[in-house]
Amino acid sequence: MASNADQEFVEYVVKALVDNPKEVKTERNVDEMGVLISLHLNPEDMGKVIGREGQTAKALRTLLRVVGAKERARVNLKIVEPEGSTRGGDRGDRGDRRPKAAAGSDMDDFKL
Repeated sequence: MASNADQEFVEYVVKALVDNPKEVKTERNVDEMGVLISLHLNPEDMGKVIGREGQTAKALRTLLRVVGAKERARVNLKIVEPEGSTRGGDRGDRGDRRPKAAAGSDMDDFKL
């Protein structure tokens, strides 16, 4: 795929979504598996690009596949996690999101 339309598309859409458009950078790598667009952005803008339950990122990937199909190329998007992020293995202060049993509740009977 000689055209960089896929990379330009990602930059255009993401810059319209974020608060820090000057910090949006993309890298485009082509191999036997297809095209990989790596997206780098300000850590504060991660939520805007990923969206609630990943819906914005999913929609962006779907549209990117359509752009790639026009050029007969498989295009994938990787959102690069910024350094210092607490997402993933270390959940930081967010902790376990499951509800805790209230003190003195019936759950105390189930302690091992």
